[in-house]
Amino acid sequence: MIQRLLPFLVLAASLAAKPRNVVFLFSDDHALSAIAAYGPSHLSGFARTPNIDRLAKEGMLFRNCFVHNSICTPSRAGVLTGRHSHRNGVHTLADAIDPQRRHLAHFLRDAGYQTAVFGKWHLHTQPQGFDAWEVFRNQGEYENPVYLSAAHPNGRREQGYSEDLSTQKALDWLGARDPSKPFLLMLHFKAPHRNWIPATRHRERFAGVTLPEPPTLMDDHQGRSVALTRNGQTIGKDFRVRDDLKLDPPDGPKGPELRLWALRELGKRHGGLSEAQAAALAEFDPALYRRWSYQQYAKDYVNTAQAVDDNVGRVLDWLKASGLEQDTVVVYSSDQGFYVGEHGLFDKRWMYEESQRMPLLVRAPGVTKPGSEAKAFAMNLDLAPTLLELCGVAAPSGEAERFDGRSLAPVLRGETPADWRDLVYYRYWEHNSGEHPVPGCYGIRTARFKLIHYHGKPLGMRAANPRPTEPEWELFDLERDPREMRSVYHDPAYAATRDELKARLAAERARIGDSR
Repeated sequence: MIQRLLPFLVLAASLAAKPRNVVFLFSDDHALSAIAAYGPSHLSGFARTPNIDRLAKEGMLFRNCFVHNSICTPSRAGVLTGRHSHRNGVHTLADAIDPQRRHLAHFLRDAGYQTAVFGKWHLHTQPQGFDAWEVFRNQGEYENPVYLSAAHPNGRREQGYSEDLSTQKALDWLGARDPSKPFLLMLHFKAPHRNWIPATRHRERFAGVTLPEPPTLMDDHQGRSVALTRNGQTIGKDFRVRDDLKLDPPDGPKGPELRLWALRELGKRHGGLSEAQAAALAEFDPALYRRWSYQQYAKDYVNTAQAVDDNVGRVLDWLKASGLEQDTVVVYSSDQGFYVGEHGLFDKRWMYEESQRMPLLVRAPGVTKPGSEAKAFAMNLDLAPTLLELCGVAAPSGEAERFDGRSLAPVLRGETPADWRDLVYYRYWEHNSGEHPVPGCYGIRTARFKLIHYHGKPLGMRAANPRPTEPEWELFDLERDPREMRSVYHDPAYAATRDELKARLAAERARIGDSR
């Protein structure tokens, strides 16, 4: 037995003898349904992710990782600070991270790490805590993006595809770093964020192919919050004809005429119709428009995500070729989940599973068992404390920097503590803001149930496009209704469960200090 364990013990001892490097790979809006390692989905066989899957085979895949606030800027701030939105000050897309706020990169740099970030930043201030940084202006562009850097604070446009360019910058930095010091590299992809423009090499992969639809594509949004029926992210209805559907409309048609024209064009592209058959569509059919719009969207989405997987592979190959594979923790995640047709939706924000869940795969040689899975509840707020522990760096103890998240290191070792969390808290603050009128809400998710409260008012937060929203509640039994198609909040059979969960929600809000 000892002889069989000896190679592992030697490896573990050698890894403990020197600091681990960290490569943090972070995409934007990458749905679990579009990652093959997460198993069967309506995109199975089309969303091919062999390089991300390598991390699952060589490390640990987290089945239950959740975001605290499903929108880009707050999620990114949560990852860096390990703190909820009400404690790090980043509630909405419009909020900037305080440049004086210390976070993961500061803590590792103080411990002797070289630090760098490339790609999407979207925190509205220059990156702090990094020795090197080149980040997109605003959300970035897929083709020929503008990068901000210390050398070019006003930006410099570069020729090429965003994911390929950011990855090359990261690899160049790795090659030029001081090899005597450990490093933190954060490579943040733009893809597969809206408006889903694939790299040229991937654009025609599914031409002439009909992708399977999710079972809930034609969801009519009944049986849940009335706010859901007023959402601004229904496939087809809320798509931009030019940017989202990739159609070039003629001058003239507007409103209903434009949608009828788009329906005919989508029919020729995805419905297999002749021009004469398309022209024969004299009336607009919303159901058909949703179905054909989904085909355009889903193809663009998985094709755009393919460039992420390509470049994850480039990084993994570089680490292996450079002899750093066994010395480096590699994390792959995304700022939140995404709807790829489920409930007839695109985007995120709502507290339903496809939005709240986020991918998390961690390869930590000497720590994680290859091919392992974790069912313990994890959050994006756990990533900073986890990486600090894996790097042997003490977590901050002061009130201004103390983490809300908890280190996943024991879970990665296969030793989930007995007092591990059995619920996660969610809070979305952008009350009916912008083009996606999702009401402000908060709630908890347990192993079986999900309780959501739409509080019905902005609570002093930004509300660029407020719409009346009465306070409402939703309760889902995820065991009996995993697709969240019917709220049982008003069902007498769930009265005791409802009251218990409301008490637990109030207790969790008090525990973390979210009182607004």
